[in-house]
Amino acid sequence: MTDQVQEKEKKYVRAIGRRKRSVAQVRLFEKGEGKISINKIDVKDRFRLPELQQVIISPLTTTGTEGKFDFDIWVQGGGVRGQAESIRLGIARTLILLNPEFRPTLKKLGFLTRDARSKERKKYGLKKARRAPQWSKR
Repeated sequence: MTDQVQEKEKKYVRAIGRRKRSVAQVRLFEKGEGKISINKIDVKDRFRLPELQQVIISPLTTTGTEGKFDFDIWVQGGGVRGQAESIRLGIARTLILLNPEFRPTLKKLGFLTRDARSKERKKYGLKKARRAPQWSKR
């Protein structure tokens, strides 16, 4: 579900990243100053922990493209960590669409692998997915 589109004289590349229950739609604008807006909020205001900010910009720092592109990201669902990792996958996918030479570097670091782990469903007769009710002998 990736393609190149023309919008208001600005050319961009689009990709989707997913992790657990969160979905991130990432648009990379080819001409920019390095602004990253997530749900129309700056990345530093949306994700206050420096660790999560580092997770988001890690594909840019490894490819040496930090500060060269603008990103417009829409993310929803899941928790904060899942959203950050889905954004990372989306950014890595847009960078590959823009320049396929980045693929080996990003693949080696695992930025192109979709982490498919998700919450296990609750089973009947149990309190949670695997937690059984307390057993009493008498």
